[in-house]
Amino acid sequence: MLDLLEKVSFLHPADVVKEIPSRFLEGVNVVFVNMPLRETAAPNTTPEGPLLMATNLRDNFGVNASVVDLNGYRVHDVEAERRGLKNGRHLTLREARFVLQKHFQIFGEPDLVAFSGMITTLRWQENLAKIVRELEPEAFLVSGNGLATELKMGLFTYIPELDGVAHSEGDDVILKIVHDAILIRKEGMDSALSSGKLNPYYQGFITGRHRFLYAGDRPKDLDLIPRADLDFLKNTSYSPDLLERYLKTPVWGTAANNSSATSFTMERSTTFVSSRGCPFDCGFCFRGSQGERKWGLRSARSLADHIRSHVNKYGVDFVGMPDDNFAVSRPRIMELPEAFDSLGVRWGTHLRLDEAADLRPKGDGSVFESPKRVDMMAKAGCVYIGFGAESASSKVLEAMNKGGFILSNGTMPVLVNGHTYDFPRTMIEGIRNSEHAGIHANCTWIMAYPKETLDDLKMSVAFMIWQEEFYRQAGGKSAETVNKRMFVATWYPGTAMGRMPKVMETLKTVFGLSFDEFGVPVCDENFHRYLLELDDATKLLVNPATNEPLNFSDMPMDTFLHARELADSGKTYDILSL
Repeated sequence: MLDLLEKVSFLHPADVVKEIPSRFLEGVNVVFVNMPLRETAAPNTTPEGPLLMATNLRDNFGVNASVVDLNGYRVHDVEAERRGLKNGRHLTLREARFVLQKHFQIFGEPDLVAFSGMITTLRWQENLAKIVRELEPEAFLVSGNGLATELKMGLFTYIPELDGVAHSEGDDVILKIVHDAILIRKEGMDSALSSGKLNPYYQGFITGRHRFLYAGDRPKDLDLIPRADLDFLKNTSYSPDLLERYLKTPVWGTAANNSSATSFTMERSTTFVSSRGCPFDCGFCFRGSQGERKWGLRSARSLADHIRSHVNKYGVDFVGMPDDNFAVSRPRIMELPEAFDSLGVRWGTHLRLDEAADLRPKGDGSVFESPKRVDMMAKAGCVYIGFGAESASSKVLEAMNKGGFILSNGTMPVLVNGHTYDFPRTMIEGIRNSEHAGIHANCTWIMAYPKETLDDLKMSVAFMIWQEEFYRQAGGKSAETVNKRMFVATWYPGTAMGRMPKVMETLKTVFGLSFDEFGVPVCDENFHRYLLELDDATKLLVNPATNEPLNFSDMPMDTFLHARELADSGKTYDILSL
């Protein structure tokens, strides 16, 4: 659990695994299992983490690696139709068990089974761990990615079948996990322990099982990592057209059903991340599945080679790079046009609005950087940027820890529907610069964040209307190219939002959560029930006793409910009339 003493190793995993004999891992059978995500959206982002590790293990160490991507399946049947799931439903547990069993039969008894999934997949991992233990009781079972990074040792409390938890980035430490799995199988636990070869990640015999906490870290050179081989998704036991379905599902746009709107369409698309982590500290965001607050990047040349390979091999007309923050490094942006010359494919990514604005305070005013990032990105073929605008209210942005760079250039009055609103100048200029460069800017929004009032929420809605009118005047774009969906603020473990007094008090009162002196939740059954509620990022959490939604804002409950209903029904602009 989170309040157990964790043995922390300060060794970089690359320095640990260099001691492993080069041929020791040959022939080890490793299966990565990717967990299902949002059932309402068609899967459109291939599981890069498992694919990266599987590719490296196979190509460089002779490991028999394979991938079971449970998120790739959507079943179209009477049940899906009854539930209104136009993209199909997830597999049932019985169906998932069948997929795993068939996979093990075809690819052989696994020495290691590695789960990958975000915090929304806890229920899936609990159930699948029991299934794996039933089907393959001797397999070494480990969980990694976002859920593992957020809970670490706490995950053993809820999934006692696990042997190990691997937090942070797994590219190097996966070699040690495979090493430990095969060493234990060959020599037995007692002999392996006495040899000292299970150090430094062995934690002890805890709650009835030997436990390991693997500390991942950033690879020392991201350019040297083998590119994820998407063909693992062709080599599957259950659905040979899995990869093709991914390719035909748009990364962004209305058809993606992921709060993105575009002014263009795509026929075939792939994704990969170009950088990891984000150095900023937004109060609602946990970056554990993609590098945490450390930031590292691949070179422009490496990205160009990767894109070229996808164009040549899969015939894609669009590549998405869903980084947490693509544009932290200005020098890399400047290198893109030359590196991407003659690629002949459109691409998109995620930035912050201050990076697109490229506006810096100077003296009594502000000046634009030259050249602007978005201009150089456009020259390199970029046509889409997703921005986490979250709110147009200065007060709420401050509460979110987003105020610093976003508000550094002040606000500017803008007339919308006969009323004047003071929007952050950086947000205005970020949208303008992107559009003038020929890049479509999509904003995502959060409502009911702590300290938000109805007037603050109206600022965000008014900004959508301004963006829609600006698009119409600047490029003749339709209203549908502006995203009007809004997420409701939800607390995720590991985020600063949980330390805000109203949030902490609500969590204590409604869910009975307990916190230690550092504000870390205790892994008891109350916390377990809360985590199980986080099974969909778009889900509106409710008070189990009253069935009322959680409202962390300063809006009265009836106002919040009315605003939420309008946003959910596609009438977001009517919020201005409340």
